Amino acid sequence: MEFAVSRAGTTLVTLHGGSDTTACDEATTELAATFESLTAEGPITDWDIADADVYEHPTGPFDPYTIVLEFSVTVVVEADDADEATERGASAIDEALEDAGVESVSYASPPTASAD
Repeated sequence: MEFAVSRAGTTLVTLHGGSDTTACDEATTELAATFESLTAEGPITDWDIADADVYEHPTGPFDPYTIVLEFSVTVVVEADDADEATERGASAIDEALEDAGVESVSYASPPTASAD
């Protein structure tokens, strides 16, 4: 049976930006490009970036911003039941994000599975 497994979390992106707004916009654009490539190549089937806020301001004129981004991603997996799907989906999400170089990921809640 096919299940859609979703997971919401946060990640940190460090980059140079001219202001709070441009740094948040650049971080959002960077993460969106990563998610778009994961969607094109698989296994991510759907994604959303819910919010971007400054996590850490620069301490000096040429220091970077650290931006925290809230996101959700979905994968589709084959499994016999929802528990197995949740486990497989969580692993697929973790592996996809790791392979794409998305670092400092923390999850807000456990993964959820729904039958397609």
